[in-house]
Amino acid sequence: MAEGTILLIEDNPDDRALTLRALEKQQTPWPVVVVEDGVAALDYLFGTGEWAGPQAPEAPELILLDLNLPRLGGLEVLARLRAHPRTRLCPVVVLTSSLEQRDLLESYERGANSYVQKPVDFVEFVQAVRRLGIYWLLLNRLPERGAPS
Repeated sequence: MAEGTILLIEDNPDDRALTLRALEKQQTPWPVVVVEDGVAALDYLFGTGEWAGPQAPEAPELILLDLNLPRLGGLEVLARLRAHPRTRLCPVVVLTSSLEQRDLLESYERGANSYVQKPVDFVEFVQAVRRLGIYWLLLNRLPERGAPS
């Protein structure tokens, strides 16, 4: 399997730590890049801002996206990354505390591949992240980067 990264877009320090700990317990082979707001997420994804330059990162293997982000919300991030050829096929899992039907519907309308409510219990959270990792990083198949569309 190709070497890649997981992009975690999460502003809440507790949720961020919990997600990172869950990924660590799963022994995910990919490094996790963390950004804390929507603008930083787009900079990473498009190689702009602090991520600009000849060593701009490749698109991640998986994006874990919170909806309630500062500066630019998760739904807007999702819409912009789906509109860009570099990121339109990246798997995006909305990982949020929201169970609002409107958020669920808008996430799928804007191109989310999955919508997961963050469990409050740590053991359940670890289990949910483990299942996400198994599916999206081991079972799911993506087109090769640069393959004709």
